[in-house]
Amino acid sequence: MEQKFVIIGGKSFEGEIKVKGAKNAALKIFPVALMTQEPIRVSNMPEIEDCQRAQEMLEALGHEIKKVKPGVVDIRYKSKRCVNLPAELVNKFRASIMFVGPLLATCGEVYFPHPGGCVIGAGTRPIDMFLGGFEKMGAKVEISENHYRLSAKKLKGAQIFFHKVTVTGTESLMTTACLAEGVTILKNCAMEPEIPALADFLNSIGAKIEGAGTPTIKITGVKKLEGGEYKIIPDRIEAGTFAMMAAAANSGHTLIKDCNPEHLEALWVLFDKIGVNYKLGKDNISIFPSKKLISCDATTHEYPGFATDLQSAYTVLMTQTKGASLIHETIYDRRLLFTDMLTQMGANIIMADPHRVVVNGPTKLYGRKLVSPDLRAGMALVMAALIAQGKTEINNIYQIERGYEKLDERMCALGADIKKINN
Repeated sequence: MEQKFVIIGGKSFEGEIKVKGAKNAALKIFPVALMTQEPIRVSNMPEIEDCQRAQEMLEALGHEIKKVKPGVVDIRYKSKRCVNLPAELVNKFRASIMFVGPLLATCGEVYFPHPGGCVIGAGTRPIDMFLGGFEKMGAKVEISENHYRLSAKKLKGAQIFFHKVTVTGTESLMTTACLAEGVTILKNCAMEPEIPALADFLNSIGAKIEGAGTPTIKITGVKKLEGGEYKIIPDRIEAGTFAMMAAAANSGHTLIKDCNPEHLEALWVLFDKIGVNYKLGKDNISIFPSKKLISCDATTHEYPGFATDLQSAYTVLMTQTKGASLIHETIYDRRLLFTDMLTQMGANIIMADPHRVVVNGPTKLYGRKLVSPDLRAGMALVMAALIAQGKTEINNIYQIERGYEKLDERMCALGADIKKINN
């Protein structure tokens, strides 16, 4: 049944909130399980829709997943089914592309439709870098009516240069190369914290990966991988979003726990310029009321730059600061289109072109009936609704719950008035 959030804005916002495990790290462990016949225990697993879809995908491919307790699951090899990737699951989340390489490496063949997920950047999120990488490793690629068939008797090590920095592409080819014959060198790699976290785990179960977290990664293929334990790192996007939410509400002390502030250095530089009153601990962030918030331009960039996944929340924060700020989205097309809904709420935003908006602030926001367009923009609309006057209804919250666990309960613990109800 379709559900929606009903939010009464303008409530005092303070208290403690814990950051869950990183969505973008959690999704990558399920495909890795295809590469070993030994059990893997995963802890700090976020209980979100995307992880549920990944779990269903792995079960469809013959694995057994048992929930030990909240946030802890055991993954066990049961019977490898080298089948087509189920279209109904592939269409629901883009990270399904991560299953292709491990299946190719262990079964020699895989058949799948074009991956789904968010609509943002739909025109610029092709899978050509994945396919090109697999081809260089010796795979044969056949394309027919939006379906792909890849086959390879044995994958071989290769030198692969990414013409554009790609997080999932880096993770996919790094993982696949673990079982390829010989040495693979990946160049112009993404450097997000989730990548060395994945490499550390792969190395702990027998892989030979050097350089993860730098632009060049070297993988020496091995014959097999073992089992092991993987603790998912904290979700830096969730931590940064909560920090901006507290800064925009500007009403009380908010303590964000169980996170890694070092993963958000680009955001702290912006906070210093804006005038946000904050303090960083080893594994926590404190946001205090600020005297005056000043607008500041922001340009998204690959890690360690300012994350595109934080841009939507940052745009909402800028509606509450004094002055004009230029926000330049360099990673994804369509990611700024949600600002039209902020304008409906009373924001003063001018779209210069599809990649740039000017936000003039501060402005009061007012409750409206809205539809979540994608995961991060949906979360930004929740943020806007919490600081707006009056009632906001947000539909299509499946898109939000793909990445944020029990959001309504956690926001209520901070003093928010948010309810999830059936449409």
